[in-house]
Amino acid sequence: MLEEKIQRINELYRKSKAEGLTEAELKEQKILRAEYIEAFKRNLRGQLDNISIKEPDGSITNLGEKYGKKAANKKGH
Repeated sequence: MLEEKIQRINELYRKSKAEGLTEAELKEQKILRAEYIEAFKRNLRGQLDNISIKEPDGSITNLGEKYGKKAANKKGH
C-alpha cells in the first residue's frame, strides 16, 4: 500500500475525531481501510507461505506448500 494512502487514512481518522467527516469522506475512509486490510493480509500470507520448519528427522517442510498456497487453491480461494 502506498504511503500516501496510509497518510490519508490517518488524516481522515484525526479529522473524524476533531470535527467529523462528510459522507464522501466516510466513504473514502471505508474504501481506504478495506484496501489497507487486504494489503496487510496479502503481506502476512506471503510471509507465512515462506516459512519452513526442520522436522525431527532432518527433513524440511515448507508450510506454505503444505498449508497455504495449495490448501487455498483446493478451497477455491
